[in-house]
Amino acid sequence: MEFEEVYRSYFGDVYRYLLHLSGNKTVAEDVTSETFLRAMQALPKFRGDCELRLWLCRIARNTYFSCRRDPDNLPAEEPGEDLSAPAPSPEEEVLRWEEGRRLRQLLHELEEPYREVFLWRHYGGLGFREIGELFGKSENWACVTYHRARGKLRTEWEASQ
Repeated sequence: MEFEEVYRSYFGDVYRYLLHLSGNKTVAEDVTSETFLRAMQALPKFRGDCELRLWLCRIARNTYFSCRRDPDNLPAEEPGEDLSAPAPSPEEEVLRWEEGRRLRQLLHELEEPYREVFLWRHYGGLGFREIGELFGKSENWACVTYHRARGKLRTEWEASQ
């Protein structure tokens, strides 16, 4: 498969995953670019042990966490950046923005691997088998971890009401 085809086919998946992982459009854009640069260099070494999308998302994950370890590698958050969907009325828009911000905060406070499994399942659209493969664990492990993450988020959400 040509790299250009890989890029066109999987850019959206990688970007959406990084957007939800980081909660920041600028970071997601920068890390997505870096991910595909690294993937282009490593593509000849891809053995096909897993789905190409999973391989790219592993590179994205590793790239994001590498950048997080060195804050100088991450761009500053854009002022007023809002990832929630706009609502019809100003009151609903403010409420949704506050709820979205609170949910993202709770999600970022969730310890690993719960946060990442939740992101893969909920925002990345991966099945439990794929998530298990990504972590080198079983499908059952991924399912249990996801449901525990949901429970932890629900508990924290209710406690913050």
